Amino acid sequence: MARGLPSAAHLARFCQKLNRLKPLEESSMETSLRRCLSTLDLTLLGVGGMVGSGLYVLTGTVAKDMAGPAVLVSFLVAAVASLLAALCYAEFGARVPRTGSAYLFTYVSMGEIWAFLIGWNVLLEYLIGGAAVARAWSGYLDAIFNHSIRNFTESHLGVWQMPFLAHYPDFLAAGILLVASAFVSCGARVSSWLNHTFSAISMIVILFIIVLGFILARPHNWSPEEGGFAPFGFSGILAGTATCFYAFVGFDVIAASSEEAKNPRWAVPTAIAISLGLAAGAYILVSTVLTLMVPWHSLDPDSALADAFYRRGYSWAGFIVAVGSICAMNTVLLSNLFSLPRIVYAMAADGLFFQVFARVHPRTQVPVVGILVFGVLMALLALLMDLEALVQFLSIGTLLAYTFVATSIIVLRFQKASPPSSPCLASPGPPAKKYDSFSDHIQLVGAAQTSMSEPGQLRPALKPFLGFLNGCSPGTAVAWALGILVASAISLACVLVFGNSELHLPRWGYVLLLAVSGTVFLFSLLVLGAHQQQKKQDTFQIPLVPLTPALSILLNLCLMLKLSYLTWLRFIIWLLVGLVVYFGYGIWHSKENQREPLELTTAHYVVFPSGSLEETVQAVQPASQAPVQESGCAE
Repeated sequence: MARGLPSAAHLARFCQKLNRLKPLEESSMETSLRRCLSTLDLTLLGVGGMVGSGLYVLTGTVAKDMAGPAVLVSFLVAAVASLLAALCYAEFGARVPRTGSAYLFTYVSMGEIWAFLIGWNVLLEYLIGGAAVARAWSGYLDAIFNHSIRNFTESHLGVWQMPFLAHYPDFLAAGILLVASAFVSCGARVSSWLNHTFSAISMIVILFIIVLGFILARPHNWSPEEGGFAPFGFSGILAGTATCFYAFVGFDVIAASSEEAKNPRWAVPTAIAISLGLAAGAYILVSTVLTLMVPWHSLDPDSALADAFYRRGYSWAGFIVAVGSICAMNTVLLSNLFSLPRIVYAMAADGLFFQVFARVHPRTQVPVVGILVFGVLMALLALLMDLEALVQFLSIGTLLAYTFVATSIIVLRFQKASPPSSPCLASPGPPAKKYDSFSDHIQLVGAAQTSMSEPGQLRPALKPFLGFLNGCSPGTAVAWALGILVASAISLACVLVFGNSELHLPRWGYVLLLAVSGTVFLFSLLVLGAHQQQKKQDTFQIPLVPLTPALSILLNLCLMLKLSYLTWLRFIIWLLVGLVVYFGYGIWHSKENQREPLELTTAHYVVFPSGSLEETVQAVQPASQAPVQESGCAE
């Protein structure tokens, strides 16, 4: 081999580095953070993350431009779609009660580089999302005072005419973010108390809107004379659903806060279910009364609720709506500032990000460095960036995280679970199990002699009918089926989104591609369903696996493909920056590097092409004395 070219062994070792998994103690509740959040705290955090500016802006926009009064159906379908992703987060959050959310879930099931990229993109989503809400908060407050704040700033500082930059620096938006960061850095209890206060006011205002709105309702506004219930048809409802889906993306703050929950196994799934139900009910009922109060085609998209009450002669109610909108946007800001530093903390604690962000304040027990640094960064974005440019960045990273979490659920379900007596969670690996301990080799050699089906093996009842799958080693068929499932989901999503528009396919070509992609998707689902899953755990588990996460994957991919080309370009640039950070810092400082000497010691005893059971035992015996740490057990 030429000098300077890496050998095959070095390339294989490098690939192993990229896909190494994080072992995690399932039963351990020890943490540097303070476990002080109750189920109510988590529920209100989730409600605050979902019920924000979207309730006061999104409902009017979707009703007037996309769906008409059928906006309530769009919210209902979007809530069901969000439930698929929420169930995946609920199972992981209950089973792995650690901060990190989608980043951590991907790390323990898919691999290190995928986890880093998910964390890197979720970090961007929180940064942009918080800055965008702060700009919206500032604009709403400015509108109440007849834009006097904007006029004052423009007259003293001038107007900017630069791409992606705002027309003027928004000091009000930056200031509210700095103040919120200071409060969040005081501890989880202070953040929770503030969130409780703003959420309570917001929910009271929403209840007021619903009650008074139904009193002022005019069923005639849904009549054919006003355009009917669904003036834009089924396509308008679907377009509205794609927009309304983004109103429910805040529930992952609950999973990100699971390490600070008192009883995460119960609190996390309960809080996710209740908060999603409350948010869905609020969106559906508010959109219903809004379109019943005034005709949908006369709505003001910028301030639909306040304008509707004003036009019905209740101008005083507009002030109450404004107070509710300010409180709702405050809860979203607190949710973003609460979650983002904890994602960064989890990445830094694993060595994939700069160690300074892993420091926890000894008194408040929160990652105060991450809160202050990223609070300042968020404030700078809100100060300088245009709101429209910020919004265009949103959603793609969240949808990608949802996709990886749904895939991770399938991976986890077909992994061999740790025995009940084990004090720790066996590190979930890729579907193709690597046998590198003494006990694993005993199981491998005696697999033909045991009658109990392990996860990843073909179900005993189906062996007579699917004998061609029975010859695969444990997990191999599952790995191939999962890969084909994701590939067919991408193909099916492309056909559904682009088949009749950009591709301009003939009718027969569209139907043929749809049938082929759909058939392969269903076939891979059937192959996965034919294999044994983990037995029922004592924590929450998603029903109908692999169907539920597979539908979530397909839906998320369809929504990602509906985003603009410019959004994808920015996303790719951000990914490239993330890869520079990972290969420049994360891969070398990862805590999993500490396990590599042990892996190298045992690597010589992994493959035994031939030989008796006694030879296998003798060869593996020296390695079995050391790798207790390798299984992920707490010392």
